[in-house]
Amino acid sequence: MTEIFGRTKTAKTKTAPSEFDHKMISLRRVTRVVKGGRRFSFSALVAAGDKRGRIGLGLGKAGDISEAIEKGFRQAKKRMLTLPLTADHSIPHEVMAKFGSSRVVIRPAPERGIVAGSAVRVLLALAGVRGVSAKVISPSKNKINIARAALAALGSLTSHFPTLTCNYIS
Repeated sequence: MTEIFGRTKTAKTKTAPSEFDHKMISLRRVTRVVKGGRRFSFSALVAAGDKRGRIGLGLGKAGDISEAIEKGFRQAKKRMLTLPLTADHSIPHEVMAKFGSSRVVIRPAPERGIVAGSAVRVLLALAGVRGVSAKVISPSKNKINIARAALAALGSLTSHFPTLTCNYIS
């Protein structure tokens, strides 16, 4: 600790490098009107993953861009999801999910790489998924809702193919 102008200042410690990679999906400047004018703050949607089947999504809000990104990264690390990947780093079966007005369909497509758009591509790449095809069916281009729909779809994956049950009346 050092003392500068009567204040004690602690030395900043360097944090250890994280096991997760992170990527910013969306950054928005948010404005609110107050009596003296306008106040600006930032909202950052951050995805974090270890490229071995774990993925998380976080939304950070702060007055500074770097603080908003850091808050989003911390939130993404807290909300991790583990995916059941196949041996060839694909998904076991087709999934679909909806969040808001955004719908996302993710299908296994071995040996095609990641065929996806927008925020879904970022989430799949950070999770380490390789052979998938995804389609965003949304009238809105809101990346937050698209990312949350993709995460809901990935969260509904099971390690085996879901069996369809039919109740026939005979």
